Amino acid sequence: MSAMAVDRSRFLAALETVLGTAERPVPLHEPSFSDADLRHLTACLDSTYVSTVGPYVERFEAMLAEITGAAHVVATVNGTAALELAYRVAGVGPGDEVLMPPLSFVATANAAAHIGAVPHFVDIDPADCGLAAAALAARLERIAERRADGLYNRETGRRLAAVALVHVFGWPADADALRAVADAGDLPLVEDAAEALGSHRAGRHAGCTGRLGILSFNGNKIVTTGGGGAVLTDDAALAAEVRTLATTAKRPHPFRHHHDRVAFNYRLPNLNAALGVAQLEALGNLLARKAALAARYEAAFAAVPGIRFRPPPAGARANHWLNVLELDVTTLEERDALIAAAHEAGFLLRPVWDLLHRLPMYAQSPRGTLAHAERAEIRLVTVPSSAHLA
Repeated sequence: MSAMAVDRSRFLAALETVLGTAERPVPLHEPSFSDADLRHLTACLDSTYVSTVGPYVERFEAMLAEITGAAHVVATVNGTAALELAYRVAGVGPGDEVLMPPLSFVATANAAAHIGAVPHFVDIDPADCGLAAAALAARLERIAERRADGLYNRETGRRLAAVALVHVFGWPADADALRAVADAGDLPLVEDAAEALGSHRAGRHAGCTGRLGILSFNGNKIVTTGGGGAVLTDDAALAAEVRTLATTAKRPHPFRHHHDRVAFNYRLPNLNAALGVAQLEALGNLLARKAALAARYEAAFAAVPGIRFRPPPAGARANHWLNVLELDVTTLEERDALIAAAHEAGFLLRPVWDLLHRLPMYAQSPRGTLAHAERAEIRLVTVPSSAHLA
């Protein structure tokens, strides 16, 4: 964007054009429910199978496998649990480093920290706001050294255990390019596709290029189970390990409860899966409505000075989970003043997350130059994107 002042009145007028008929305040993202949700929930309640045993969990996993093309899907209690399991079975352990972007929800880093691993921040690609393959390659060239048991950070002495790619806003990042860099370093690629159900790039669903991927079904996602997540992989052995770890490592037996290691109670309950089945049945309609809303935003902001609607990256088919505007501002104070004006008008815009390296628990984490992420933090805001707004 060329430098120009943001016209606040035209900014608010464009929001009014898109959202003027919605009841105020207009939240950033609300779930969509129908009679089908109630039918499936009632059927689950009638069955009395409401916990982690029941047919809806298997049905939900099968539907996700069909939608994403993943060979194996394991449903979990939330996306953070899914990501922790994915890191663990990819080989991340205590004291290791996981290379990841700083522009993400905190779960991307927390899931590594839960294992005792350390986030290592690498800059984003401004085209799609995902981890930049060129920045990753340059960072590895600078700090990585090969030892007999793997790749190490010569500056910290810690093992480099994995690369985490995040598909932010539902925009599919360039997983092929990142996979190539990760493979060259013998590093497993784990895809945080929490926001990207229904998004594709290069003919593949987000989360299905790396060794493992994850999805989230939190209440603010395009499809919700209330709370929920899933691990995706084409590797049968990894899927079996995820399923074991998520199910308290209980060994199969008709009546005994024998567990052969410390594990987790991370499986999705059947009641949540029943809601998920109903929501997945409506996914095509939700995607169509969100695409229509994105088109309305793009048209409304086409000629607003100092603001650009950010479409998904070229060559991608995105789910339009959140619509994104780029503001021609240079400080967080300018950004926040515009967001405050929108909130006063009843439009609950949100900035991107505080960058992970700025959070107190990750302030000392290793990192490279993060100029693109820091620019995005200042300039990008997300606008109300619920499917019903279309």
